Amino acid sequence: MSETQAQPSPAPTQEPTLDELIAAYQREYRDLDPQVEKVVSSLGRLNRRMNVAYGRQLADLGISNAEWEVLKHLVLAGAPYRLGPGELAKRLGLTPAAMTHRIDRMAGEGLVTRDRDENNRVRVIVELTDEGRSKWLEAMRMATDFEADLLQDLTPDERGVLGDLLIRLLDRIEGRS
Repeated sequence: MSETQAQPSPAPTQEPTLDELIAAYQREYRDLDPQVEKVVSSLGRLNRRMNVAYGRQLADLGISNAEWEVLKHLVLAGAPYRLGPGELAKRLGLTPAAMTHRIDRMAGEGLVTRDRDENNRVRVIVELTDEGRSKWLEAMRMATDFEADLLQDLTPDERGVLGDLLIRLLDRIEGRS
């Protein structure tokens, strides 16, 4: 009778450096502009890493990225931090059913309340609770610390230039230029 031995799991593959990535792309596609690819690949990788870091911070607070988005839009609405579920769904690009499910979960966690509009009993209003605002503020504190650490090697002038350049890229992709 033969014994089955567990095969060692392969070592985790490490993501290639940007230089390795660009070299491989150039090998396969000679018309590639390495400067453009360096910028685009750096932005993509930075975005992924930042999303992971923000996700960890939110998880530490006991909220999901989806819940964060609702809290954010309620705060952006300004005091008294209320919006209708339809408006929230529109701002978040969700279906009304998906928004209802999200609001139900958040109301159960004490992050928002859902009540009938006193002036129009058919209309529902979603309002940020003190607990929801507290979670939002703590997430902002954590993000601010992370972002300051991320940009610590840039001078204030470099931060300004980088911000201006990124806005120009956003304007182009969002069709404003």
